Amino acid sequence: MNSELKNMIQESNNIVFFGGVGVSTESGIPDFRSAEGIYNGDYYISPETILSHDFFFENPKEFYKFYKEKLLYPDAKPNKAHMALAKLEKEGKLSAVITQNIDCLHEQAGSKNVLKLHGTIDKNICLKCHKRYGLDTVLNADCVPYCDCGGVIKPEVVLYGESLNTDTLQKAVHYIANADMLIVGGTSLVVYPAAGLIDYYRGNKLVLINKTATSADKRANLVINESIGKVFEEML
Repeated sequence: MNSELKNMIQESNNIVFFGGVGVSTESGIPDFRSAEGIYNGDYYISPETILSHDFFFENPKEFYKFYKEKLLYPDAKPNKAHMALAKLEKEGKLSAVITQNIDCLHEQAGSKNVLKLHGTIDKNICLKCHKRYGLDTVLNADCVPYCDCGGVIKPEVVLYGESLNTDTLQKAVHYIANADMLIVGGTSLVVYPAAGLIDYYRGNKLVLINKTATSADKRANLVINESIGKVFEEML
């Protein structure tokens, strides 16, 4: 591990991690906008349109076809970054993981306090009677999953055209504002409002770990252009 990063972690007791899709790519989950990403395909309708609130209600069959093929990776396993963050939390160093990802890899690794800004694939709700379902119901459905009451089941993920959960957002702001160290990893910080959360950090240990440059690099106390799994590998 980078010696400067290691020293910062040792000196800190209220670390917050804010991560994006790059945290999960090493687990085999593709990102969105790279050459191999989900959005870089030959689609007759743009992925942003398919993954929108309006499209879901207008054409749930097409939505679920794309959603199940492109966004669900039930066999993915936590990687070294997930494991290292869970270890930091267990040691009392890390107070929260804030993620833009909708997978459950942080939880599978053992992290307890995970704030999921864009929702989560493992929670689904009937739009008619509000009964809740797990991921298996979606995976096992032929196409559109239906509730026992006949209502359409919707994943509790934030679609285009929907607002972030206010409570989750407020908690994220609270943790970041009170952190003595903020580690930002696997995100290019281009998706708002989530990317604007780092503005609430007022400390002097802002660390950015990303393979490519970000718009916040000049503000950071430490920038590491490397795979986040590789950076955290030595902690395990």
